[in-house]
Amino acid sequence: MKNKALQEQRIRGYFIEATKEILKSEGLKSVSVRNIAEKAGYSFATLYNYFKDVKDLVFLCVQDFQEECSAYVTTRSAKTAKGEKKLRAILLAYLEYFVQYPGIFELFFMEKLSDLNKQPDTAPLITGFLDKLCEEEWKSLITNKTVTATAAANKKAALLYGLSGLLLLYINRQTPSGYPAFLKAANTFIDSQLKEMNT
Repeated sequence: MKNKALQEQRIRGYFIEATKEILKSEGLKSVSVRNIAEKAGYSFATLYNYFKDVKDLVFLCVQDFQEECSAYVTTRSAKTAKGEKKLRAILLAYLEYFVQYPGIFELFFMEKLSDLNKQPDTAPLITGFLDKLCEEEWKSLITNKTVTATAAANKKAALLYGLSGLLLLYINRQTPSGYPAFLKAANTFIDSQLKEMNT
């Protein structure tokens, strides 16, 4: 790579990292061209040399956060045996990640898509993320006839809506009160969904 291309890549990286830091700590409401530029150490005019607008940057951050979450989930569930136990470990690690980074949860599930990016693949990218994390385990369970494809589709939907609801109430309303109570509620919900796979 030539020096100019390396420098451009590095500067783009500074802007992306600055945006990610703001999103993690303060949420989308604090993301502005000036805030990003200040944190990155460049003028706000420089940002437009590398990105179309702030939404373009935020969309790149969504992709980065998904990769980060995926790596976290992989690490946390690595030693768990395949199948239902692995699926359970993935779901719990997914919850843990968003509890640690509530700003990312808000970005994924509470912000209007028009505030993130107008690209048509933004919604499926976000709503399909949990399925993507669990894809191998669901395939394995279906192949081993632990669950039918129809039942798996129903369970996937129930888990997405149920876990998103649990996170929403805990992060924004502190219900249930305290992380141990949240974890207990999450375990109970996951158990109820995985207990009878073919229902």
